[in-house]
Amino acid sequence: METNNSTLIQTPSQTVGPYFAYGLTPEQYSYNFKSLVGNCILNQDSDANLITIKGKIFDGENNPIPDAMIELWQNDGMNKFFGRFGTGTDTENHYFFQTIKPQSVDGQAPYITLIVFMRGQLIHSYTRVYFSDEEVLNEQDLVLISVPSNRRNTIIAQKKEGIYELNIHMQGPNETVFFEV
Repeated sequence: METNNSTLIQTPSQTVGPYFAYGLTPEQYSYNFKSLVGNCILNQDSDANLITIKGKIFDGENNPIPDAMIELWQNDGMNKFFGRFGTGTDTENHYFFQTIKPQSVDGQAPYITLIVFMRGQLIHSYTRVYFSDEEVLNEQDLVLISVPSNRRNTIIAQKKEGIYELNIHMQGPNETVFFEV
């Protein structure tokens, strides 16, 4: 069959997710096997300061997003590692990670990079997770202090009952600060 190339047009870009669920977040879609990369991000140091980070991803109408994929990337000063979790894996659409609380690297406040992949986005969104109990370093961190003071709370995880909680708002009055990479 012959086609006329002058009638072919470019197709729209693929939006981010929820695709590749079979390999990236199989638990979220009830596949009968585990993801190769999970939400437990640990190294071999048994004396490490283990923490849990949890939250939800909200759309512009403040509804939880049940099919986002979250990645965390962190640098503990010696090793770099990451984890992945789908919001639909938990019955209440939380994401959660168990990891090592990062140390200050090069004078920066401890932080973890959080990346949101979800339907309707052409590219993923990057933000940082800072920690509410690092006030002194947070006040000196050049990236964090570049964020308007009234919006910094959107990227500072609050410690509640031993768990750091940070909800991500994709739009609206509580929109999370996102960074270009």
